Amino acid sequence: MKKVIRRVLILIPAILLQLLWAFLLGRWLTPWAWLINPILSIFALLAVLFIITKRDEGTYKILWLLVILTFPIAGALLYLIVGNRRSTKPLQKRLSAARPYPGGTDGTEDLCGALGREAPRMAETFRYLHTLTGCPLYVNRDAKYYPLGDLLFPVMLEEMKKAEKYIFVEYFIVERGVMWDSMVDIMAEKAARGVDVRVMYDDLGSISTYSDRNVKELRAKGIQCIPFNPVRSIRGTINYRDHRKMLIIDGKVAFSGGVNLADEYINKVVKFGHWKDVGFRLTGEAVEGYARMFTEFWNAFSGEPVPAELLAAPAAAETAPADGYILSYYDSPLRPSAASNELYIELLSQAKHYAWFFTPYLMPGDALLDAFCRAAHRGVDVRIIMPGVPDKAIVFRMSHSFYSVLLEAGVKIYEYAPGFVHAKACVVDDIVGTVGTVNLDYRSLFLHFENNSLFYGASLLKDVKADFLATQEKCRQMELGKNVKSGFWSWTLDGILRILAPLC
Repeated sequence: MKKVIRRVLILIPAILLQLLWAFLLGRWLTPWAWLINPILSIFALLAVLFIITKRDEGTYKILWLLVILTFPIAGALLYLIVGNRRSTKPLQKRLSAARPYPGGTDGTEDLCGALGREAPRMAETFRYLHTLTGCPLYVNRDAKYYPLGDLLFPVMLEEMKKAEKYIFVEYFIVERGVMWDSMVDIMAEKAARGVDVRVMYDDLGSISTYSDRNVKELRAKGIQCIPFNPVRSIRGTINYRDHRKMLIIDGKVAFSGGVNLADEYINKVVKFGHWKDVGFRLTGEAVEGYARMFTEFWNAFSGEPVPAELLAAPAAAETAPADGYILSYYDSPLRPSAASNELYIELLSQAKHYAWFFTPYLMPGDALLDAFCRAAHRGVDVRIIMPGVPDKAIVFRMSHSFYSVLLEAGVKIYEYAPGFVHAKACVVDDIVGTVGTVNLDYRSLFLHFENNSLFYGASLLKDVKADFLATQEKCRQMELGKNVKSGFWSWTLDGILRILAPLC
């Protein structure tokens, strides 16, 4: 609680300064309005031109144009602090200076060539994703899908108990309870035996659940722990959060998906009905992709890089047969192109039969929204599963503001009646799909650091499809005029909410 209060107190000087400016403007600057108004108009025009000529999502531009034209000085300053991508430079500088992953492999070009002989257009998509992110393509050996956090959690514990060299943990939310305390007990025991244990969590994501005292307790047990991008003051980087979720053990096994480290994710605590989440376990050489992602962040933000010798490739075990391909990557607001947004547009454009998505939030940008509609217009069976019980009422209503245009295009939307869907996954035509941390909303697609795994030809995709169909059986289908409102007032409210969606 102290942590939250301390962050809130930081806002008070900024608010007082804004009130002081309003008072001075009304009290003493009114006689100069003939001069001030033209200056503000020119200032606003320049800011508008700057935003229009930038390569950015259309809805995001509209939001900032409205803010700046309404409040020229305050709006422009706010844009420079949190809306302009130049505010990412401090994070970019640290990541650029981070020690690169030692050794490793990158057979992406050879694998894309092999894939290209089977599926030329899909090989182009993998090559494009590699170009955007720099993350390598691997042969998939063994990827196991879990349709609930309840099923994933025990497997995570069992694998952690086998750790001999290191345990790397990176999550958006960490909260004490059955899940986290069980993991800490294992990590503390392993650290006492010389295993290198490192934990990174997002400071804002865990602002009300994990405190500085909790961090000190971990460190006292021999567990290295750092918060990502600590919220110490109002600065440009506050808007860019680490929404990634990954557990890597000895370079042999990795876990990821939507599951955070708190008890509602494994249904030990009920907050919004039954919690539907998904994840996967990965083994084989593709685990290196996750070790790369964690190491890059840890080296950039900890000040104590991971020793190169710790990351040496594990001794080759009996090699499982190839099971398709996998490219695990991370999204970054530091890049000029949004990788997952581009990827989903690619997948929807190539879909021939169906494209099914799990997401807790549905606030896509214009390009992705159009891609959903175009796919449906072409006759592709496009379906989206959303929560039936929301975790955030205003965000849920904003998601509903996109329903009408999608339903009119032929996209089918289902809401999970038993509770909240936190899963982030998709499957297209039985041959390609993703599982990861990416929501179909602006913040996740454009502002957060995320991680995602793109699978092609992997047997895991059959499990994603089966889970989607089983989950759909527990959903209610959304229909225009029935459980989705239409009419003038709904249209007006939806328009306003869609403009504001990039804020959420």
